[in-house]
Amino acid sequence: MRCPPKLIASRLNTIVGWFYNHLARLIYAEAVSWKPTHLAELRGYVDRQRRGHYLEGHAGEYIAPNWAIYQRESLLYADVEAYQDGKLEWSAPRDPPYGHFGSFRPHALRVVEAMEQVGMFTPAGLKAVSDIWGSLEYKDKEDHHDGRKLTEQLLTRLHAEGLILDTANDEHVGTLYNDWQIPMYNLEFSLIPVSLEELEAEQERELWSMVGDPR
Repeated sequence: MRCPPKLIASRLNTIVGWFYNHLARLIYAEAVSWKPTHLAELRGYVDRQRRGHYLEGHAGEYIAPNWAIYQRESLLYADVEAYQDGKLEWSAPRDPPYGHFGSFRPHALRVVEAMEQVGMFTPAGLKAVSDIWGSLEYKDKEDHHDGRKLTEQLLTRLHAEGLILDTANDEHVGTLYNDWQIPMYNLEFSLIPVSLEELEAEQERELWSMVGDPR
């Protein structure tokens, strides 16, 4: 089903709005490396990443804040953290997780570089992306097989219009086929509040799943 122009404009406004949301950008960047079966499964992955708090530990004994937000803020800010026992701890900015393992090029950066190499960021390239990817709305069960067909159509058009750079290579093409994530404009990225009562009930379920429910 082709997206009507008004719907495309609405989706674009939504995406631009998410650009100014830290959690949305963090999830979107991380999602490039996920391999969901279809959009509905990807929605489930995203929703788990949106939870304000989650359980950690062997049997869910620890309550932790949203990991994406915590990881970002712990790299940037000094803060005071309160644990479940009420004890306060000083938190100083720490080293990036990949700081001791050499350079690391994020999946999202590789995808953006590939897009640039095949001419997608030119006015004509953007028009081609809109025309071809706008021919199918990703709502539920649309998947990577649909995406590969659209990617092939797009690359064929970009080549025919002479938009692909001379520096583009097979790696760039492979990145678009394999790492360009399912369109996410129909997904929600806002933080999901999780109450203490919900977390404690989840902890109890985790405990009984480990030791066996006597009932």
